[in-house]
Parts: sequence; C-alpha cells; structure tokens
Amino acid sequence: MTRRPPRWSFSVSFPGGTGSRVPLSAPGPGAGRGSGQTEAPDGDPGELRFRVWPSDIDLYPEMNNGRFWTIMDLGRYDLAARAGLMRVAHRQGWFFVVAGGSIRYRRRLPPFGRFLLRTSLVGHDGRWFYFVQEFVRGGKVAAQAVVRAGLRTDKAMVPSKTVLGAAGREDWAPPLPDWVRAWIAAEEARPPI
Repeated sequence: MTRRPPRWSFSVSFPGGTGSRVPLSAPGPGAGRGSGQTEAPDGDPGELRFRVWPSDIDLYPEMNNGRFWTIMDLGRYDLAARAGLMRVAHRQGWFFVVAGGSIRYRRRLPPFGRFLLRTSLVGHDGRWFYFVQEFVRGGKVAAQAVVRAGLRTDKAMVPSKTVLGAAGREDWAPPLPDWVRAWIAAEEARPPI
C-alpha cells in the first residue's frame, strides 16, 4: 500500500467572487502528468478551474479586465507551490513580484460561466521568469497573457539562476519562444519611467 504525501491547501475566495484551492506544498513522488497535479518547471502547465461571479463582472456584463490579472496571480502562485518554490522563497525571505505583462482578450467570459486558467512557465533570462497564462472556456482561448515576474528581497531582485539553484534546478534553461523574446525586445524599446 502506497501512502500519499499530505497536501495542504487553503481556500482563496473573494467576497461573492472567484474561489479556488491553492496548494501550499509541492506534491510528492508520482505527481505530474496524469495525476491532476503538476510539477514545474517541467513543462506541464498548472490548471485551475473557476467560475465568473457577480463581483467579477463589469457593466457589459462580462468578467472585468482587472479581474483577469488578479486570477493570473493565483495561477502563478499555484505553479510556484507545486514546484516547491513557495517553501524555498519563504525560507530565503524572498517575495514574488510582477515586472510587466501584456494580455490579449479574444472572447467574453460571461456571468456564472466556468473557465480554466492554464499557467505555463516558459523560461527565464537570468533575471526574470516568463509565464504564459491562458483563460480557456469551451475549449477555446478567451484571453492569453505573457507575464514577467521574479523574486526579490526587500533590497534587490534575486536573479532567476539563483532562484533555480536554491530550488535544485539550476540546469533548467529552455529557450524562450520567439514571440516572448519579441515582447521582451518591445519592452526594452519603451521609454524609461
């Protein structure tokens, strides 16, 4: 008889809004493809299921564009927890930050509609991690975003290679997709603020 490792989680619920269970620890051996859990950074996307509640919608009525960004935070935290990075960050005194992102909206998410948030860690550039996040409804992508995020101390950014080393994954360096590299280049060309 195989014992399943404990899996702690907490409920995230906005007043009258979207709710999901977010794990606080990485899954044990045997998790990954086919188990309903993912271990990043191995290429498997994290997936969370949601429903659009009245507090999520705007006047039109559809899910408000600001709510997409809030829900994407949950997807990245879920992926970090499944990879064991939450534990590493806590131990090191690091915290998660977002440095930029771009989202493309293509289909409405109507009130009470169910949708899936798919989050993939697609790579890093030595300083930042890059995520692609998709909102899927009825098998079709309703919105897709690229997000640049990282970890920092209260004084400075922590290089992504340092983060990966602390997580025991210093060798993980897939090539960034061309379109993500093009987005990075466009960001670099913007006037400084």
